[in-house]
This record gives sequence, structure tokens and C-alpha cells, in this order.
Amino acid sequence: MWNKILYALLYGWVKLHALLPMQVLYLLSDLLYLLVYRIVGYRVKVTRRNLEASFPDRSTDELRKLERRFYHHFCDYIVETIKMAHISLEEIQQRAYIENIEVADKLMDEGHRCLILAMGHYGNWEWYSASTTVFREVKMYQIYRPLKNLAVDKLFINLRTRFGSFGIKKNDTIRDIIRVKQSGERSVVIFLADQTPSRANLHYWTNFLNQDTAILTGPERIARKLDLPVVFLDVRKLDRGHYTLRLELITEHPRETAENEITEEYARRLERMIQRDPAYWLWTHKRWKYQRENKE
Repeated sequence: MWNKILYALLYGWVKLHALLPMQVLYLLSDLLYLLVYRIVGYRVKVTRRNLEASFPDRSTDELRKLERRFYHHFCDYIVETIKMAHISLEEIQQRAYIENIEVADKLMDEGHRCLILAMGHYGNWEWYSASTTVFREVKMYQIYRPLKNLAVDKLFINLRTRFGSFGIKKNDTIRDIIRVKQSGERSVVIFLADQTPSRANLHYWTNFLNQDTAILTGPERIARKLDLPVVFLDVRKLDRGHYTLRLELITEHPRETAENEITEEYARRLERMIQRDPAYWLWTHKRWKYQRENKE
């Protein structure tokens, strides 16, 4: 009962604020920045440690400037995500514009009915699943890790699926993707593959952003098992609320790749995107909380 009441309150608050124009929401974002960064200091220690370890050649002044840019963007991400409760599909597809949709269309026209789209927590990843509905006659599926707070989890599910995509719980991933592939429908499965693996899944390590890093291997293992092409989503932020997206083919034939080749290629592309403009990655995440044992 409590979760239902909390959800109703949360959704009502979000829906009300989503009615505001983007210009007003960005004014609220500026105020939120003062609260989140200057007053509360939300995960500032984690962010600062991550930035310092990732860019050791940058001066303290440069790192603090980057830190401030990140928190400004982080607050923009929050209000942009709130806007998802009201924004039209047409507007969100204009604001998160895919430049080369033909990459996915070509793969599917050649007989690949199901693709894996590997993304990162970069820019506003919540918007991209809505933007990818421009794929021609394609069903979109998003892999997600349920949140501990049931009310907040339900809120995010409703925002993410508002434009017709479907959620797949992390623990149901392989079963549901097999079902999706067997259906024969044109489909794209979205993985946010830059999260920290669980301790039981620290299978592959590589140098990423100047640090020894465990990378999720789940997308590659599923791609190889089911022979699904893997596409990387490259993102550039042009301005507040405006992103351009490019589809980059990692492999059309995953079973022909070497073990961990897809995972490594994903890490390299993600790293290049972050290094191009680091302010738009999710630096508050405890990405390096595990250390490799018996490192050779």
C-alpha cells in the first residue's frame, strides 16, 4: 500500500513538472545544480576520485572545471528525464536524432531480425530508447536492473516504456531474448553495458580510462550464443537537450569473433566517446569498486 501511495505522489509530481517548457526546466536545473553540487555535495568524493584517476595528466583546475560541467549536465539529465512524462515522441526524436538509421535497417533487411544495441551512461540514455523507435517496424527491448525502491522503479519503467518499448529484467535476459529471437519479429535489444559487473561476474578486465577495469561480458556472450549483430551507439551532445546519435557496427557475425573481442571493442569505443567530452558520462557511479585478484 505504501509503495502505491508513494508512486502516485511521485508520478503526480513528475507529471506536473513535465508540463513545464524546457526553458523553465533548465532554469530549475540551474537551481538544482546549486543544491546537488554546492550544498549537498552528492557523491562529489566518488566523482572527484573517478576523474582524478581517469585523467591523471590534467591539472586540479581542469579537473574541477570538468567536475562542475558534469554536475551541470547531471542536473540537466534529471529534468530531461522528468520531461519524458509529457514530451511527444516527435520532439524527443528531434532532440536525440539518429544520423544513420540505415545501419540497422540494412542489417535487418539482410535477414538479421534481432540486434544488440550497446550503449553507455552518456548524455541522456533515457531519451535514446525513445529515439530508436524510428527504426522501421521494430520492437525495442531494454535490459534493466530493478531498483530497490519499488515506487521509483515503477516510475522509471513507465517513463522508459511510454513510447512503446518493452523492459526485460536483468535476471530474465537470456530467456526473454531467446523468446524475442524465436518470434521472428524485427527487434533491437538495448544494453547499458558500462555498469560494474557483480563480484561473481568479474570475467574480463582491460585498461579503461587509465584503470584496470572489469567489463560486462553478458552482451557478447548472448550475441555469440544467439548469433546477434552488435551495434554501438555513439553520442554527441550539441547543446542542452540536443544530441546526435550514430550507429557503429561492432560485428555482424559475432560467432566469427575471438573470445572477448566484442567486449574489448565496446570498451574502446566507449572510452573514445568519453575522452572526446568527459563531462557527459555518469561519474557518480562507483565504477571501480572491485580490484582484480592475482593480476599478472
